[in-house]
Amino acid sequence: MKYSKKERQKLLKQTIEDNPFITDDQLATKFNVSVQTIRLDRMELSIPELRERIKDVAAHNFENEVKTLPLDEIIGEIIDIELDERALSIFDVTEDHVFQRNNIARGHHLFAQANSLAVAVIDDDLALTVKSTLSFTRPVHAGDRVIAKATVTSRDDNNRTFVSVTSTVNGTTVFTGDFEMYRTKGKGE
Repeated sequence: MKYSKKERQKLLKQTIEDNPFITDDQLATKFNVSVQTIRLDRMELSIPELRERIKDVAAHNFENEVKTLPLDEIIGEIIDIELDERALSIFDVTEDHVFQRNNIARGHHLFAQANSLAVAVIDDDLALTVKSTLSFTRPVHAGDRVIAKATVTSRDDNNRTFVSVTSTVNGTTVFTGDFEMYRTKGKGE
């Protein structure tokens, strides 16, 4: 369907309000226009690019929730969190994150996203990784968006919390990790 510029911009604004994580490519497809047209529309409407929208949402929604570390020390952008339950983050892989010869992401970036999410999900002032079991299941490339989901699986009486993290690209699992985390508060404190 073809929209007038005014209609498109009105719908564009509403679409981004409903889903601040939608990409310019997805918007271009939705409105059957070029990515450049979407960017120009966003500029006219003073709507920031995706990365800035994500940071805005995270800063407004989670800056007072995450206790274990500052948001700017988390690898990736937290988009949802319920302390001691679950958390979700996204990480956009760029050319800076990959090996030049094969365009595959360096594993430490995927680990860092998962580990910092495992730390962030804990409702405590301090959380440290005791040990982790990792599996890299598929290569990740520049341009991929990695979505990591952390789930607290259990807590014990020895100040340990166990967190499982699964990272996906376009719904396909690329990384899994089980983390044993030390926290200063024991179970039920």
